[in-house]
Amino acid sequence: MRQDKPGVLLVNLGTPDTPTTPAVKRYLKQFLSDKRVVDTPRWLWWPILNIGILPLRSPRVAKLYASVWMDGGSPLMVFSQRQRAALAARLDIPVELGMSYGNPSLKSAIDSLMQQGVNRLIVLPLYPQFSCSTVAAVWDGITEVFAGYRSLPSVNFIRDYAEHPAYIAALKASVERSFAQHGKPDLLVTSFHGIPQRFADEGDDYPQRCYDTFNALTASLGLGSSEAMLTFQSRFGREPWLTPYTDETMQALPAKGVKHVQIMSPGFSADCLETLEEINEQNREFFLHAGGTRFEYIPALNDDEEHITMMLELVNQYR
Repeated sequence: MRQDKPGVLLVNLGTPDTPTTPAVKRYLKQFLSDKRVVDTPRWLWWPILNIGILPLRSPRVAKLYASVWMDGGSPLMVFSQRQRAALAARLDIPVELGMSYGNPSLKSAIDSLMQQGVNRLIVLPLYPQFSCSTVAAVWDGITEVFAGYRSLPSVNFIRDYAEHPAYIAALKASVERSFAQHGKPDLLVTSFHGIPQRFADEGDDYPQRCYDTFNALTASLGLGSSEAMLTFQSRFGREPWLTPYTDETMQALPAKGVKHVQIMSPGFSADCLETLEEINEQNREFFLHAGGTRFEYIPALNDDEEHITMMLELVNQYR
């Protein structure tokens, strides 16, 4: 009789192996070659990517990574490994970490789980809000790995957890800690990673899932419409992305009388380049240069105990 043996696959986006131009170039090439991320026809995109973007962008991005690099690697890698270890310590089943791009690869993580006898895979993409460019890319990557397998495990795939009570509770706790430390700001800004507006027009429900998180969080905190707002960051390319844009918002707020902001990025399960450099450095400068006086960044949930408890609850649904 086939005995059930579950295992957990945690997945995040990925990171360069080192903060160097060659490593960043390899990583960006894999990331920006995924049709889920950039769906421009290949005949048009390949010259732009390989001749224009990679040679110019890689050295600049490598310097940014170097500015936030930690002893154990990039922040995303360090916190993701801590998350895996903390979750594994609270479970009696195998837990592995795989990245959609870079290392450890999805294949290496899945191979390890299969070698441990896992025949029921619980996949937890660490993206709270579904998007075709992130969660769907995880689905594609797993499917590609299993194309080389003769036997397949059953799969429980967690699509997202935008409104999960434990997720909202963890976010609420992080905001309350910040308010207690710094005082309540004029405005709480929740900055989510953007996607092209066209993706949403074509059916991606990501914007709605972001608003689902925002609405649940602000309701739990008792914040009114004038006390919190949602923005979108990290736009890339020339086509319109989801608005309002975080950077433009930061530059405009002081003229509207908002002098003290606290900002968080609830769509990121671990601090990374987009939170530590883009939000806490670039957008801090935008806000203060425009006349703001106080700017505080609320860290990602990372390996907070409340965050690991949430992961445990999500996984235990399929135990």
